[in-house]
Order: sequence, then C-alpha cells, then structure tokens
Amino acid sequence: MASQDWVEKDFYAILGVAKDASDADIKKAYRKLARTYHPDTNSGDAAAEKKFKDITEAYSVLSDAEERQQYDAIRAMGGARFAPGAARGGPANGGFEDLFGGLFGGGRQPAGAGGIPPEFADLFGGGFGGGQTGFQRAPQKGSDRTASTTISFAGSIHGTTVSLRESNGNVIDVKIPAGIRDGQKVRQRGKGNPGAAGNGDLIITVNVKPHDFFIRDGDNIRIHVPVTFAEAALGANIHVPTLDGETVTVRVPAGTPSGRTLRVKGRGVKTSKGTGDLLVTIDVSVPQNLNKQAEEAVKAFAAATADADPRQDLAAKARL
Repeated sequence: MASQDWVEKDFYAILGVAKDASDADIKKAYRKLARTYHPDTNSGDAAAEKKFKDITEAYSVLSDAEERQQYDAIRAMGGARFAPGAARGGPANGGFEDLFGGLFGGGRQPAGAGGIPPEFADLFGGGFGGGQTGFQRAPQKGSDRTASTTISFAGSIHGTTVSLRESNGNVIDVKIPAGIRDGQKVRQRGKGNPGAAGNGDLIITVNVKPHDFFIRDGDNIRIHVPVTFAEAALGANIHVPTLDGETVTVRVPAGTPSGRTLRVKGRGVKTSKGTGDLLVTIDVSVPQNLNKQAEEAVKAFAAATADADPRQDLAAKARL
C-alpha cells in the first residue's frame, strides 16, 4: 500500500475508532468487524469481501506502533511529495481459528533490506551518484500469522494437542507442551504466510480454563483443605489430592490456625526448568449441628479454657 493510499484512506474511520484509540480498542474493533465480514460467513458477498480487506488493511497499519506513527504523520502533512514503495501487506492470506471458534490475527511483514521500511524504499532507489543503481531488497520471509486456542487445566499440566483450522479448511495439529501457562505462546515454524525466502511462522496464544480445586501460582499449585477443630487443635496427618491423581500425606501441627499454608515440596507443576510445590491452606471447619454429647464436650472445653481471651490485644491494635 503506497503512502498516497494512506492520505486517501481514513483507517480510524474504517475501524470505527477515535484517532487516540488505544491498542486494545483497535484490536477489539478489528475483531468485531472481522467476525462480521469474514469471507467464511459471507460466501459470495463481494461487498463484504471488500469491507473485510479494508478493515484488515487498516488494522495491519494501526496495530503496528511504528507504522501508525508514520501514517499519522503523513495524514497530518496531507501526503509527502515522494513516491514511496509498497508497504507491508496485512494478513490477507487468511488466518486461523480454533475448531471451537478462535479468531485469527494478522502478521507483521519484515522490513526491507538494510532495515529500511518497504514504504520508504523508493527514496533510496536512485543511488548516491556514480551511476549506482541503489538498494535492491533481498528476498523476504513470509509474514507470521497468529491464532488463539483454549485448553483444559489438565491439558496445560500434562500437555495436549489441539487442531487449528485455516479459512480454506486445512487443519494443523499443534502440540502444546506440558506445564504451559495461561497466555503463553507456541510457535509453529513455517506455518505462516508464504514468502520468497520461505514461509513465516504461526504463533498460537494458549488460554487455560481454570480448575475448580487446583489454583496455579507460577509453578506452584494452591489448594484449600478443610480440617476439623480437633485436628487443628491436637494435630493430625491428613491426605490431600495432587496433580498426578495420587494423594500425599500432610502433617498438620497441633495448634494450626485457619488460613495457615503448609508446603509440600515437588508436588507442583513440572516444567523443563523444574517443579513447583503444593501449597496447602488449612481451613478449620466449624460444625453446623452438634449432637448432645458433642455439645456437652464443647461446653466442657469452653469452661476449661475460660481464662483464654483471643481478643485481648484487639483494642490496642485498633488504636489510631
């Protein structure tokens, strides 16, 4: 796309965002419009196809901080008086979506030879005297493409394989390594857009569904385990579940208060860099219904500990 196109096209209006829109607002607007006008859902609709190309072109510029700055500058000047070369193309070759409905994103086209952005390549085309022919861009690798997928918590712990579907119907199987975290990316070499120097890559953002019991904290795993008052007061050995489906014995020391966290080494998430720990938070369970014998026992305990006041320092702590 030449800079003359930049002067004539209002990419902000095409995406329906303000000129000071944040990167997140631009991305959100693009995703919404792309879902509406994607060729897969508008087969044979030439107007929708043109609209899809326009919004993709707009996003490819505004999502790139450097090109957005150049675009804003050229628009502000009303167009520079030179004949720039072709700028990078957007993700017109189509993207990927999860078999269960992810939205693909565009890739970034590499700069020209010597680090010169393609849109300014013609500025140097005349050489520097002495009959030089100027720069000639070397063959470029194709741009990268992006996709996202969502996997189960178990899949993130043990590793899994997901299938990503291209807009043309082709399916690519992607291996997700064990221990991957929510938001991390997996790169598939050579699965991006084609180029003279080879294909670009496919970069997949992995989202992990939360688990009802296990909570990931870095490479550690946190769990909450209830214990009885007697177990907390007198101490006890309890059995708690782990990620591998087994149970491990944890010693609850006598006098353990509710909220104390006990650490079990090496029972967290296993990655190539090491293994985290299992962090067990103790929740003292208060019985809701007592039979007569239990009620009498609690009353006897209360009488035996009547001189103990757990709130004796509360007033001092509350002073301003």
